[in-house]
Amino acid sequence: MHTPPRESATFSKSAIAEIQRAAATGIYDIRGGGAKRKVPCFDDLLFLGASMSRYPLEGYREKCTTSVTLGTRFAKKPIELKIPITIAGMSFGSLSGPAKEALGRGATIAGTSTTTGDGGMTEEERGHSKILVYQILPSRYGMNPDHLRKADAIEIVIGQGAKPGGGGMLLGQKISPRVAQMRTLPEGIDQRSACRHPDWTGPDDLEIKIQELREITDWQKPIYIKVGASRPYYDVSLAVKSGADVIVLDGMEGGTAATQEVFIEHIGIPILSAIRPAVQALQELGMHRKVQLIVSGGIRTGADVAKALALGADAVSIGTAALIALGDNSPRLEEDYNKLGTTAGAYDDWHEGRDPAGITTQDPELFSRLDPVIAGQKLANYLSVLALETQTIARACGKSHVHNLEPEDLVALTVEASAMARVPLAGTDWIPGRNGY
Repeated sequence: MHTPPRESATFSKSAIAEIQRAAATGIYDIRGGGAKRKVPCFDDLLFLGASMSRYPLEGYREKCTTSVTLGTRFAKKPIELKIPITIAGMSFGSLSGPAKEALGRGATIAGTSTTTGDGGMTEEERGHSKILVYQILPSRYGMNPDHLRKADAIEIVIGQGAKPGGGGMLLGQKISPRVAQMRTLPEGIDQRSACRHPDWTGPDDLEIKIQELREITDWQKPIYIKVGASRPYYDVSLAVKSGADVIVLDGMEGGTAATQEVFIEHIGIPILSAIRPAVQALQELGMHRKVQLIVSGGIRTGADVAKALALGADAVSIGTAALIALGDNSPRLEEDYNKLGTTAGAYDDWHEGRDPAGITTQDPELFSRLDPVIAGQKLANYLSVLALETQTIARACGKSHVHNLEPEDLVALTVEASAMARVPLAGTDWIPGRNGY
């Protein structure tokens, strides 16, 4: 009797397939979406709701506030949001014009902000976004001083969670005439964004650049600095030193339009492990809540939002979840995805520009399928649910504002999550690496 064959844990089917693909092509794999490997995440934390020792709030009679103000450190006009959930930067080029419009519509209905991404500001996005954050990336694609003044805040992107230390890619099939004009690129040619800014090599130079941006905008606009999570304690400390009003910290679960698979899966750290060191840096500098912290990467539910806030964030940002809310990768389009050699929900092929839902494409026939009014309302509905879920949890913990959630309200289900989030393992008072052991 023969022993049945066993799949190797080291050389799994997917690992073997990648070796074979690399051997056949001689090039690394490029895809969109975020990390697919399982990492410690917000699911590994639980809230301790009110019981005998805590007093809950009655959901129908007692207020629980969700508003947040961003940019209070230096900006003359800080941003006022109704909910602590923002829309992350996703470029026109990566996304279609109707998709950018839909993001603006949805965010405006919900009372929050959206962000331009690489490649500049579109009329659709500015026209339908009540609050719009303008990103400045190393590529400088679409960089326009007039758009800086039209924006409500400026976000300097040092790194992204999916690829800290690396630049993004936009394949030639998505470089339409309009995208090419906005980015000053040749049509139909693959482009790769730079991985570092040409104007500075460290925080001292960046401080000078931030001063220039403040002068251009008459000190009106909050200045954000976005970093990919890898060394959050030091990166946040240096961002504060550089003069940031707001810091955006993006974990490795965060998506990307396109980059190397090896980047997505093997560089950066989970957002769960990044929040507490970032908050520690802010606290030690006396800047916690004075310089606001936005965290992103894998936010899906109101529970995720509440846990991020409890660990010390002021707000969260969503990207992939927002695209899903618009209607991308819908099971109703399964047949269309199968024709592309993929499946609804895989998210690998957003970068190829053939999205049947019309969101991550520059093909006029495809993006005409997306109704930005309907898609925007769907996003607004989703944001409303996130806010309501966050309030529900905060009330259950006896909090009258979602920012009153704190680490004391949390426990961890695993040793890893306990160590990363610095909250006790459930049923104990033990935090690995703390309490003297």
